[in-house]
Amino acid sequence: MAEKILKLGIPAGSLRKATIELFRKAGFHISGSERSYFPNIDDEQIDLLMLRAQEISRYVADGALDAGITGYDWIMENDSDVVEVSELAYSKSTSKPARWVLAVPEDSKVTKPQGLQGRTVATELVNVTRKYFSEKKIDVKVEFSWGATEVKTQLAPDTIYEDADTISENKAQARLVDAIVELTETGSSLRANNLRIIDTVITSTTRFIANKQAWKNKFKREKIENIVILLKAAVDARSKVGLKMNIKKTDLESILKVLPAEKSPTISNLVDSEYVAIEVIIEDTIERSLVPALKRAGASGIITYPLNKVIH
Repeated sequence: MAEKILKLGIPAGSLRKATIELFRKAGFHISGSERSYFPNIDDEQIDLLMLRAQEISRYVADGALDAGITGYDWIMENDSDVVEVSELAYSKSTSKPARWVLAVPEDSKVTKPQGLQGRTVATELVNVTRKYFSEKKIDVKVEFSWGATEVKTQLAPDTIYEDADTISENKAQARLVDAIVELTETGSSLRANNLRIIDTVITSTTRFIANKQAWKNKFKREKIENIVILLKAAVDARSKVGLKMNIKKTDLESILKVLPAEKSPTISNLVDSEYVAIEVIIEDTIERSLVPALKRAGASGIITYPLNKVIH
């Protein structure tokens, strides 16, 4: 009988730390990831391989991996024929989707994609970018960028322009490219490099994907589904906290009015028959305003605590 093993690819690079932390909250301990492409995981049915997110969908599609975690952007870029098992709303610094944006120098006269007709655009996301311009019927040269893409639209620091009448033309010639398509979560790096966003090429979130043949295998599919349930629960828990408190039964109605209307708290009797305990899960963004309001409404023994997993 063949050994039951799931070959799983997880992303190196900017997503590495966030992914390992997500697995930790989901109940898996990953070690050795900083020194090896084959990190250890405390699950004997999983073989981990750490790769660049750009490559994972290709290896999953080819069957070298049974499953993997990568971005929707790279699935599209590689035109990978895989099963998209689930979206996982996490990234290196936020829970918001990342965007590949079309950006030009702040002093460029270009204000919309059509203004780049006949120009050069640099990006790592070549195929998606070509498709974007093709669908808009804009003829541009899209070239692959190995990195430091933002710098390619900048002028050399010692460039001197003597003729004011031709300054715009001279600046265009001094730059390596006219525009870039670059990944951003907050836009801070683009602003720091004096770049202005003129459009969004593609919006991307992290996806858990599976090889089509692996998905047909009973053991592998069930293993994948189990992992996804736990990872999604860890993602959902990131923005929530647990809240416990004791209240007098006479204050119950006023306390329930303070709690968010869509929440259904657990109410338990205490040894002291005049009191009940309430427990509820809330968004962490309202904790700081809700706790003082509950205190004023009569709650006592208020406790808030972080969550590892929230399973719906």
